[in-house]
Amino acid sequence: MLPTTTPTMTQPERERRVAEAIHSGEMEGLEVSQAGQADAQEYIAGRIDSDELVARARARYGLD
Repeated sequence: MLPTTTPTMTQPERERRVAEAIHSGEMEGLEVSQAGQADAQEYIAGRIDSDELVARARARYGLD
């Protein structure tokens, strides 16, 4: 039987994924703003989830 919820990602996993995403953006010539970095730290710490991280970025750039 499959679990009904997705396992929670650990802090090191969130940190690795954020680093990979930032690196990918940098390879495309993008920079992460200070606000984006602050949001990423909130996500890494587990205070917000990935949906909230994306929602904040979309709101910041008027993509809602």
